[in-house]
Formats: sequence, C-alpha cells, structure tokens
Amino acid sequence: MTAINDTLGRPLGRLRISVTDRCNMRCQYCMPESDYVWLPRASILTFEEITRIARLFGTLGATRLRLTGGEPLLRHDLPALVRQLAASDPDDLALTTNAILLADQAEELKAAGLGRLTVSLDTLRPDRLRAFAGSDRWQAILEGIEEADRVGFRGTKVNTVVIRGFNDDECEDLLEFGRAHDLEIRFIEYMDVGGATNWSLDQVVSRGELLERLASRYGPIESVPGDPRAPAERFALPDGTVFGVIASTTQPFCRTCDRSRLTADGTWYLCLYAGEGIDLRESLRGGASDAEIIDRITAVWRARRDRGAEERLALPDRDALYPLESLRADPHREMHTRGG
Repeated sequence: MTAINDTLGRPLGRLRISVTDRCNMRCQYCMPESDYVWLPRASILTFEEITRIARLFGTLGATRLRLTGGEPLLRHDLPALVRQLAASDPDDLALTTNAILLADQAEELKAAGLGRLTVSLDTLRPDRLRAFAGSDRWQAILEGIEEADRVGFRGTKVNTVVIRGFNDDECEDLLEFGRAHDLEIRFIEYMDVGGATNWSLDQVVSRGELLERLASRYGPIESVPGDPRAPAERFALPDGTVFGVIASTTQPFCRTCDRSRLTADGTWYLCLYAGEGIDLRESLRGGASDAEIIDRITAVWRARRDRGAEERLALPDRDALYPLESLRADPHREMHTRGG
C-alpha cells in the first residue's frame, strides 16, 4: 500500500461508495422536491467495476469503505457486492441505510462480510416520519434495527439530522432509544448541501447548544477520545452513555478530512461541497490499466485543497448551497447522488 497525502497533509483514508441514487424516502433536508432527474441506468457502475475501483483506492490507503445511496438496499443483490468487497479484506466495510428494507437483508449482509451499520433515523414519531420523509414505514425501520441486532451486528450507530422546529425536541428521547437498543446516537447539524433547498441558518441546532441542552437534563458531559479523522466527536453522559455530534456546519473538520465520495455512475468527489467531480467511469470502461487509474487518482488527490465547510462558514450571508434550478441542471449536486 502506498499512502498519499493532499496539499494539507490529509491522507486518502475513507471512500464512500454510492450504489444508487434512488431512495424510498423523501427527507426534507435531502429530497424535498416532488420530482428528480435520475442518473441514466446505463451509467451505473457494475459490481465488478465498483470492486475494481475500491481495490485500486485501497492500494493508496483508502481501506475504510462505506456503501451509501440514495438508499443502498434498493440496489438489487447488494450482498453480492458486499461479498466481493469483503474479499479484499478492507479495514472497515460499513453501510448507511434508512433500514426500511433491512429486516429482509440483514442476515445475508452479515454473512457476506458487512462489518457495521449506520441507520439514518430523524424522528421516533410515525406522524413526523410521514410528514417529513413521506414514509409510513416506521415499524419496518424498527424491525430492521432489531433484526440487525439479532443476526450479530454490533456497534450500530443512528444518525439524526437535528432541525430546529422539526425534531430538536426529540434529542433526549433518541438518546433513551439508543440506550434501550444498544445503539450509539449521532446528532448531525443541519447542513447547507445538495438537496437542502430550504436550508437556513436559524434552523441549525449547533453542537454547543445541543450539549448545553443535554447537560441541563443529564448533568456534566465529558468528551470521549476517538479517531481524530472521524466526522463525529464523541461524548459521554454521567452514566456512561456515549453519543456523537457531527458539527460540520458550525465547527468544520475540513483540516482532518480523509474521505472522498464515488457516485453510482463513477464520478469521484473530493469534498461534499465540491462543485465538480472526476469521471472515473470513463477510465474503467475505456480500457485504462490499473496503473493508469492509480496514477490518475494519485495526481488528483495530491492536488486536493478542498475545505468546503470552512469556506461556507466564512460567508457573511449564508444560504442553501444550490438553488433548485442549479440542482435540476446537474443531478450530481444532489445529496442522494453523492451519498452524503
């Protein structure tokens, strides 16, 4: 393995791989509109192409892989891809899912070699799930979480985007839910990216405000040492309950970010906020050798200077990253395409 660093000394460490841009939910911070422009099916990478590109990234240090979407469990026969990726023995192989389809696939995913799960869950109230995400499948989500535990997934995390006026009154309830189901809750500041066309700064519940509110109920909160390149800072309540906060909006972690994203059609993004990506599908399907693709990845990463969240923080008048017309003109700007 040949480790490579960018211009800020950040290694290529984590690769998020989107396997589909389709989703069976319509969360307001990601897909608030009534219709979308989808990636052409012919452009979607095959499992063999994904496995090859993941292997090449692995030779350069990207040995922590996460499968995303859209909703990745919509991709037909996903355990087969997990099996192929696991064969290369990555340091970490994880999946982010809304868990609606998880109960039917958890056992096969575990047997195929999937190591960890993260479940996106923004509310514990079925009525809010219906209003905010357009889904009546609350019970299916709960069954998916329970089945994952039954088949042996441990250390499962739950990601909750906290939005003022929507679910910020549920943070304590979510912590209690996590405690009851042996899940680590991770609160995420509402971000001004991709499909968040209705984003505004006054809807953001900052890390500082969240910790203050939790401390007022539970008592002193302590910081928990962890991976310095992980997106979440971890904290512990007085009883030892651990939770995380991803403060990308108010406390960006750009200077330690070692992750990049591959869309389902093979476009590589060096930053969630990046305006343009690098087309790797052309290389995969155009006959490029492994060495040629590795050289290209290496050259691009070594020139990387992205720090999008930091730059957004410095803006005097901060609004949603893209207006609706801009998103429709390029579906690659959508969060459900980039795999947030």
